[in-house]
Parts: sequence; C-alpha cells; structure tokens
Amino acid sequence: MSTVTQAPHRSPDCPRARCLPAVLAGFIATSGVLSPALAGPPSPAAVTAWDAYTAATERRIDQELARGEPFLVQDIVARGQGTHTTSGPPKPGVFVMAMPKAASGGRPIETDDALIHHWLGSVFIPGVTMGNVLGFVRDYDNNGRYFEDVVASRRLSNNGDVYRIFLKLKRTKVITVYYNTEHTVVYSVPNGDRASSRSVATKIAELEDVGTGTEHEKTPDKERGYMWRLNSYWRFLAVPGGVIVECESTSMSRSIPTGLGWLVGRYVKSIPKESLERTLTGIKTGALARAGKTE
Repeated sequence: MSTVTQAPHRSPDCPRARCLPAVLAGFIATSGVLSPALAGPPSPAAVTAWDAYTAATERRIDQELARGEPFLVQDIVARGQGTHTTSGPPKPGVFVMAMPKAASGGRPIETDDALIHHWLGSVFIPGVTMGNVLGFVRDYDNNGRYFEDVVASRRLSNNGDVYRIFLKLKRTKVITVYYNTEHTVVYSVPNGDRASSRSVATKIAELEDVGTGTEHEKTPDKERGYMWRLNSYWRFLAVPGGVIVECESTSMSRSIPTGLGWLVGRYVKSIPKESLERTLTGIKTGALARAGKTE
C-alpha cells in the first residue's frame, strides 16, 4: 500500500521561499528520501572521483601559491567581484561564489555516485593584524565557540606548523546532523603579509543519540552520507586597514535520488555554501575579539 502525501495549503502570506522548507521536511519524513536504505559509505567510483578532484585542485593551488601573484583565488577567477579590490578599500560583508569544477583532460571531474561541492568565500577583517588572525585560527582549544557549526574543538597534537585537531560539527538544513571529525592542518607563513593553510579531514563519523548517555558514532554502513569528505584551503592577505581571509571549501556528499533533484537539490547544494558563510563570519568575530575590537 502506498501513501500519498499532499502538500499543505500555502496561504497568501506564506511566500514560497519560507514555506518550502516546511514542505520539504514533511516530504522527507514521509517518503523515506533519507532512509537507511540509501545510506552507507561512498562507492569506489565516488572515492576515485574525489581523489582525482582533490589532486587537480591541490595541483592548481600549489601552482598559484608558487607563482605568488595574484595571491587570492578571487583575483584569478572573479577579478573585481570579490572582497579584494584593485583600487579602494576591501568590500564589506562575506563574499561567496561557486568555483569552476576541477578538470582532468579538459573535462570537469564528476561522478553520478556522489555530489562534489566546491565553494570560494572571503571576508575582510578591519583593524586586525596577521598575527591576530593566525593566533585566533590556530587556537583550536578555545576558538570553537565563535563558530555556529562547531559544537566542540580541541587540538590533538602540534608539530610546528602542522596541527591535528578534533571538531564536533553540526550541520543543519531541514534536519540536523552531528559529526565527530579529525583534521590535519598545515600552515605556511612565508612572510608577515601573507599566509596559507590546508585542512584535510582524516575522519568523519556521523553521530547518533546526540546529547544523551548513549551518544555514539555510527558504523559506516549506517551513515546517511550527508558529508563523506571535507577539505579547505585558506589564504590570508594583509592589506591596508586589516586582513582578508579567503577559503576554498571542497566536500563530497551522497547523490540526490533520481527524480528528486527538483525538490531537494537546491537545499542539499546550499548546505556547504551556508556553512562557509558562517565559518567566515565566525573567523571575523573571533579575530576581532582577539584584537580587542568589536564589529
């Protein structure tokens, strides 16, 4: 026997943008879109695509950093549109854009078995120094409270510019999912005006029964595949009046079930974008606090 779920009536004072999340939540709950039947680890094809995508992305980044100018990615792919400007002060607010897909052999690297998300974002932090910013982002034992998506944060080990860190993450979009994650972060600080870092998630484990005495990590076959992989590539540039922080975020999640892209596609693809926006906002707030300033 099948069950037909009828969309609720949308009154004139309920714009589509506000009502669709509620409709989507009801559909997910009744249709099994996010059911365990569609769970599990990424397929070998998805892992191969991710590895190729990461290799192509990091190869490009290494070439850009070795070249030196332009230093910021936005000045290469969106000159004049981002936070940084060729003349005048940096633009306020958080800048975010979808990055062009990494390619191999002239063709974008994609897979039908997963979604690879790639976003670029930046923010200008006025009145701070590079020391303020790097001091804040590397203070993993104390900076978690500034990030909306971070429930807990701590440094596991540190050897010079190489850090191993633990983050308990929360991702919310219609539903809320929690993860225990571990990351290796490597910093490069060639001079006082610029720096870069590379963060690679070495563990991502979805949690169950969060906040209870039975909270635990799910086994890979029970995970729902909302976040299989997560890397981030950072650049920090001191400019007159402050510091520009830029981040390239790449992640991989499960693919959207066939025929449901029209309903859930926009929401699934917006999660990494919104998380990047919140992260950059948190860095700005935290770095200002470390410098003894407020927005």
